[in-house]
Amino acid sequence: MRAAYTIGAFALVAVIWELVKVLVPADGVSIAGTRVLPRTGDGALPHVWAVVTVLGEADGTGTVGTTLLRTGTFTLGLSLLALLLGTIVGVVLAVAMQRFGWLERGLLPYVVLSQTVPLIALAPLVAGWGGRLAIGGQPWQPWMSIVVIAAYLAFFPVAIGMLRGLQSPPAASVELMRSCSAGWWATLTRLRFPAAVPSLMPALRLAAAAAVIGAVVAEISTGTAGGIGRQIIVFSQQATGDAARLYAAVLAAALLGVVLTGLVALVELALRRYSHPPGTGASTGR
Repeated sequence: MRAAYTIGAFALVAVIWELVKVLVPADGVSIAGTRVLPRTGDGALPHVWAVVTVLGEADGTGTVGTTLLRTGTFTLGLSLLALLLGTIVGVVLAVAMQRFGWLERGLLPYVVLSQTVPLIALAPLVAGWGGRLAIGGQPWQPWMSIVVIAAYLAFFPVAIGMLRGLQSPPAASVELMRSCSAGWWATLTRLRFPAAVPSLMPALRLAAAAAVIGAVVAEISTGTAGGIGRQIIVFSQQATGDAARLYAAVLAAALLGVVLTGLVALVELALRRYSHPPGTGASTGR
């Protein structure tokens, strides 16, 4: 069903795309010298079928499609690493804030404030700091900076969603664990972690999309070659009268978010026994 929704969403975008080309003049619409609707000529907004057919055009030693597949795979791998790193950081922060109320009161505002820092300003700093580091005697690699920058975006929804989930068990359930002489760790693993799954999974889907966005922006900001972000810049410089290649790269980057979100859906499927909040009356797999 979710696959059908995804296909339907892309089909709706394609229909709206073509309607804009039909209804809006090629030179756009201007009011009092101010452009309010963009140009829709082929140089600015190619047809959907032009974006699809451009995948078969020659590009270097292969085609545009193979170039996007290669660079997209590179970015997808970095996004997945960023999602894993961001999830670990977010879960650790959430557990710490749930355990210590004073830490939540002092740290949570800064966790929220961290997302106001623009990546375009953060990327050069991370790349510069990383260039002075060595891990296990090995120099810092440019792709590591991309992973850190993307994880910076991904950790936030995980931390907030996980914290909300850890705090979701009813007081009666917590008291029951205490009456059974369960310590903090037993309560965390047997009560709070399972109860946090319904809040964690939507957060992971947001984090997956954020990881892809962060990786693409980081590739552009740091000038790292090999990924879809840098390929977008290359195609934008080649777009002289025909922007089909540029739009194909942008759509390929959007598909990376769909793929990574699909991987999260597989994790959600594996944890479906915990997918219902406590007290909803749904089956818990017993």
